[in-house]
Amino acid sequence: MGVTPPNFGKNTQILSDDELVSKILETNDSTLFGKLYDRYGEKIYRKCYSFVRNEDEAKDLTQDIFLKLFTKLHTYRAEAKFSTWLYSFTYNFLVKYKKRDPHRKLSERWQRLNKNDNHQALEEFDLEEEELFELRSSTLLKAIELVEPADKALLLMKYQDGILIKDIQAIFDINESAVKMRLRRARARVMKVYYKIESEINDKKKSV
Repeated sequence: MGVTPPNFGKNTQILSDDELVSKILETNDSTLFGKLYDRYGEKIYRKCYSFVRNEDEAKDLTQDIFLKLFTKLHTYRAEAKFSTWLYSFTYNFLVKYKKRDPHRKLSERWQRLNKNDNHQALEEFDLEEEELFELRSSTLLKAIELVEPADKALLLMKYQDGILIKDIQAIFDINESAVKMRLRRARARVMKVYYKIESEINDKKKSV
């Protein structure tokens, strides 16, 4: 006589995220958690890769994030979409990882730029969102890699993942004006690095 599998009610493929999370918390079943991994594993891997630009490291980070998620899933509250909460969980993990990574060293260029950083100076580098998309993409990607992890996370949320302002509000628990101010300052910091890189590229071309 075969073993009867547990009855989870609805087919897990048609359970909503909230229903699936509830079932996982109710049963502590690793198979159900595997379903959650199937839904979001690839997306979380892409987030990790956008941070570290290394496939093996991104795979390891994805595993680490889901291991931690299994122990922290009970902290989820259905006040925001689960996907929004999971992205927040992921970005927080990645920001902390980058800050404690002993191999991560900012270039001398960024250290010099950051030394005299202040809000007034950043105003000079601010630009509208439309202008951001007209910049040289290769240089912009290099610039984003050099800014602080918190700035990088915010910019990737908004411009790579297309997360809405209202959802970013929920992630950081701040109001709309605060989100827009953080985005503006993050863009300005990226632009400081961007223009510095472009200037160095142009200087090299002139010297050839």
